[in-house]
Amino acid sequence: MEYSSTVFKMILGAGPVVQFVLALLVLMSVLSWTIILLKARIFKKASYLDEDFEMFFAQTQSLSQVASRARRMRYCPMANVFLVAYDEYSKLRRDVKLDNTPLNRDAWIDILSRSISKGIRLEIQELEAALPLLATIGNSAPFIGLFGTVWGIMRSFHEIGLKGSASLATVAPGISEALIATAVGLAAAIPAVIAYNIFMSSSNAKEQELQAFGADFLNEVERELIKRKSGTRTHEQQE
Repeated sequence: MEYSSTVFKMILGAGPVVQFVLALLVLMSVLSWTIILLKARIFKKASYLDEDFEMFFAQTQSLSQVASRARRMRYCPMANVFLVAYDEYSKLRRDVKLDNTPLNRDAWIDILSRSISKGIRLEIQELEAALPLLATIGNSAPFIGLFGTVWGIMRSFHEIGLKGSASLATVAPGISEALIATAVGLAAAIPAVIAYNIFMSSSNAKEQELQAFGADFLNEVERELIKRKSGTRTHEQQE
């Protein structure tokens, strides 16, 4: 308790530049922890919703039923990717009916693959939003703190020159208050760097999950195309 009081007094006794640096680092730390807590909640919710949606997709034979469920899961990345691909699939089906053109499996799969890739990119961008701020804080906070330390030491040596005394009792207080800036800078940077690495790892894992789901969706579409093509051939043979 006494040590904390001493640190607080050193901060109050620091020069205006060092105090500004400390205030800036505190704001960066608050911003960092806000992002960390929000992103932790978002990633956890996305993981839970994706697991639920993937299970429903595997158990349901009708893509239209899956689409109906997906539209009610706004914050589910996998559902959003599905909707992007399903909407494109619906457009292709309408075009085939309107133009009465034959099915071209390769063209359909190619178009749907691009739609899935687009949906995945959008979801990953949303998941990674604000993460560059964590990287910026993690990279810049130590240097900002170091700047405050260097400035505080310069101020201490300037006062030593004015007083004409270089004893430890004269030097120590100024250097101590200057080093606080480095400590605060590291305190702001370390959680930001750790959280950034964890979230980016989670984002990469999520991207792989979405790509795997996209492959499952394409397999389901291929099965439907084969059924439709087989049905068309059977109908033509009967005629």
